[in-house]
Amino acid sequence: MKPSIYLVLFLVFLVQGCNHQKPEETTTKTRPNIIYILADDLGYGELGVYGQEKIETPNIDALAHNGMLFTQHYTSAPVCAPARYMLLTGKHAGHAYIRGNDEWSDRGDVWNYRAMAHDSTLEGQRPIPSNTVLLPQKLKEQGYSTGMIGKWGLGAPHTESIPTKMGFDFFYGYNCQRQAHTYYPLHLYHNENRVHLQNDTIAPSTRFPEGTNPNDPASYADYTLKDYAPDLMFAQMINFISEQQKDPFFFYWATPIPHNAIQAPQRWVDYYTEKFGPEEPYLGDKGYFPHQNPHAGYAAMISYLDENVGKLIAHLKKEGLYENTLILFSSDNGVTFTGGTDGEFFNSSGPFGEERGKGKGFVYEGGIRVPMIASWPGHIAPGSKTDHISAQYDVMATLSDLIGFEKPVDSDGISFLPTLLQQENQKEHEFLFWEFPEYGGQVAIRMGDWKVVRQHLKDDEEPTLELYNLATDSAETQNVASQHPEILEKAAAIFAAEHMDAETERFRIPLIEKGLLGTR
Repeated sequence: MKPSIYLVLFLVFLVQGCNHQKPEETTTKTRPNIIYILADDLGYGELGVYGQEKIETPNIDALAHNGMLFTQHYTSAPVCAPARYMLLTGKHAGHAYIRGNDEWSDRGDVWNYRAMAHDSTLEGQRPIPSNTVLLPQKLKEQGYSTGMIGKWGLGAPHTESIPTKMGFDFFYGYNCQRQAHTYYPLHLYHNENRVHLQNDTIAPSTRFPEGTNPNDPASYADYTLKDYAPDLMFAQMINFISEQQKDPFFFYWATPIPHNAIQAPQRWVDYYTEKFGPEEPYLGDKGYFPHQNPHAGYAAMISYLDENVGKLIAHLKKEGLYENTLILFSSDNGVTFTGGTDGEFFNSSGPFGEERGKGKGFVYEGGIRVPMIASWPGHIAPGSKTDHISAQYDVMATLSDLIGFEKPVDSDGISFLPTLLQQENQKEHEFLFWEFPEYGGQVAIRMGDWKVVRQHLKDDEEPTLELYNLATDSAETQNVASQHPEILEKAAAIFAAEHMDAETERFRIPLIEKGLLGTR
């Protein structure tokens, strides 16, 4: 006896229904590839989708148009190493082992570029403890292949604190942040071994030769060598991704761009030189390397990065991986003020200010509010935007929520996965927390629209007590601390509950460690 036509239609309807679940119903059963792109010193306002008018970033803009743009996302620290540590651990600065940059200088002449070339034990930063739990380790436990290119900055060669011993299957790039002050280094690292490049020994901060014509392009020849590290690293990332056809993968693209020095492919420099016209050469008086056309060179670096983001997405599509890949794009901190960078020319921080004291190295918005874009076809709504207040130390919790691994019990983040999927159960931060021992010693706490800032906690100047309402004063120009003692008291209670004394002496702030940091 043949089945009735009604039964056949019912079975067809049932099968089709099972194949058309809503994205939020299938997400927890899916293990997407994950690519986290971390730019270096990219300001909040240096992308077209964040209002940039001079630098062209069509591919990153397209990433935002195909996904979600965050308007209130923060780095965990205003400089490189601590931002990267907190991103990968999910801890905020009150609990972090790394709270500033530490070049581990008791080893010897660690800033001597030539000495490091001869002695690899001088490379790298102070190592993090070997029992530190990092994001790639948690993903490996879930069957992910893990890879990284770019700048590490969380350890040193010959220690347990290198990428391949901290959860990454593959690494190609700079172990040491100081080495990354040139894009034409003598070597990079492939996993645990040096790869020597066809570049000469031009130490970072080599000044412009006296008596040389600054308007002659030939005068800058020493600063553009043969092996351009970003090209080499990008090629290694593409190779890694091409091999990932079986297991899901996590890739951390920690590009050093656009951190100084200003060194970019000439074709992009020529493009912006024609666009911007003649300009005053930068002769190296603020560190790094000279450049004949610093505005054009800086814009060229960002557009080169943007070009490679476009190439990455094209490669994912070619390999059939794009549809099941979550891409997150952000920056480790705000724009710098050194090395010929001119943030004011580009309005690099948008509404927050770019001058020294407002950008990189400081806990004002220009130093810590960063771009954040998330794309995942079929799951994150194209062209969406959110003002959800979040931080990079939320990434661990977010991927824990997505993949299903147990996040470390001592992590501080809150998952923003509901925001990505436009669900209604998004938890909100009671506060965001920054404690930074450099640039005079600083702390900041954001509670809703209120932000408390304290500066000069470690130098000879009088400590400040500042309160800003970011809803009406995003540039932090009107200190209203005297008008809201109740807000200051709340911030003081949060700080007392969240601060743990730093394990490393370099990261301690005397006023805090002695219990003298109050609200008045």
